[in-house]
Amino acid sequence: MTTHTWWLLLILTVAIAALIYLINSRLRVHPFVALIVVTVATGLAAGEPVAKLIDSIEEGAGGTLGDVGVTLALGAMLGRLLSDSGATDAIARGLVERADTRRLPWLVGAVAFVIGIPMFFEVGLIVLLPLIFSVARRLEDQGGTKGSPYVLLGVPAIASLSTLHGMLPPHPGPLTAMTGLHADLGLTLVVGVVCAIPTVILAGPVYARWIAPRLPEVRPDAELVAQFTGAGQGPAAPSSGPGAQSGTDAAPRSGVSVGLAVAAVLVPVALMLLRTLAETLLDESSGLRAGLAFAGEPLVAMLAGVLFALGVTIVGGGRSGEETHASLTNSLKSIAAILLIIGGGGAFKQVLQDSGIGDAIASAAEGAHINVILLGWLIALLLSLTTGSATVGIVSATGIVAPLIGGGGGMEASLLVVAIGAGSLGLNYVNHAGFWLVKESFGMDLAQAAKTQTVVQTLVSVLGLLMALLLSVFV
Repeated sequence: MTTHTWWLLLILTVAIAALIYLINSRLRVHPFVALIVVTVATGLAAGEPVAKLIDSIEEGAGGTLGDVGVTLALGAMLGRLLSDSGATDAIARGLVERADTRRLPWLVGAVAFVIGIPMFFEVGLIVLLPLIFSVARRLEDQGGTKGSPYVLLGVPAIASLSTLHGMLPPHPGPLTAMTGLHADLGLTLVVGVVCAIPTVILAGPVYARWIAPRLPEVRPDAELVAQFTGAGQGPAAPSSGPGAQSGTDAAPRSGVSVGLAVAAVLVPVALMLLRTLAETLLDESSGLRAGLAFAGEPLVAMLAGVLFALGVTIVGGGRSGEETHASLTNSLKSIAAILLIIGGGGAFKQVLQDSGIGDAIASAAEGAHINVILLGWLIALLLSLTTGSATVGIVSATGIVAPLIGGGGGMEASLLVVAIGAGSLGLNYVNHAGFWLVKESFGMDLAQAAKTQTVVQTLVSVLGLLMALLLSVFV
């Protein structure tokens, strides 16, 4: 490598360190602002002309938000509609009704897997808390459960939600990585599901059976349990937290059937998979292929899911237009910060490419013979750990490793999307919002939260990487 290549790699190292410092120092700079500041400084240090630097930032931020932003907004709307209407509660109740104790962790994991398809980790967990608390309270009253029933049921939910949030589109991280690596959507979905299922099983119900007896004292605050389950009080939904509602003995808020609720969640996924099948099996001149390809575009598929959910919740659930409008408006408020971070990450990625740093990374990786899947996972892991943001880890890792796969596409790009997403989940600790949500919701101390939230997400991270590496053997 030339002296200039080493200089560009040094710039990248300093840029990453500066990004970490700005976000984690006493300044506590917002990740979006930190990304833009570091992006400008990186471009100038790398010698990119000022006029071109501004164009790179605008192109990177605008292009990334154009690809991801609208789809993400529709996904947030879909999740909020299903949550506020009670449709997700219908899914949960339908799956766990009359189940015996041994099956409950598996069924809670399955509920979380279905609910987690359109929902963020934090939102999905809040939606599931009434179910987890009410069923755990019943197990606690019956006795005979080894360890904490709250851990027994909570761990599978955490494993499923975090796996889907990090490894599968249409979640913002995987969708951003998929766009940056030019990965095929349908193929990425298939690969993601193949990697996710064994990961969820091992990090969820299997680990829950092992850890629950070792944390027998874990129990949420009694008032919080009563608030979520309605125990000892009349039915009342908590004033905060999307989708939270009263407990097991209260009637669901909507008349939405389990079948319609599941269909609303799966409509976008089904359309995306049909697009992949059409592009694989049908001739390019086929009108059916063109129609399915259009319907399977992420934006169109998510729009179809939202429209279906609107019909389900308004007609089947009997919700008023004002309630529906409020749900859609509130859903967009929750993703504003994520959209800004994604835009900043897109700008950072573009400047890395336009300044020549991307080519320098490719040159260094070729010389070191580092497996690109392992490299993407490691970069995302370190950045997520040090910045406290899985999104920052994903978008930054994507920009760094994108030059290593050329034009992208194919199985390698899809596996890299999964690996980067898995890397962003590992070592989730005190600088992550999700850690504190789990800790406070389940009434844990720091050590207990580390043995559940941190260990579960690290298991998900490592198992996701191993599955991606295993599949890469057959590429």
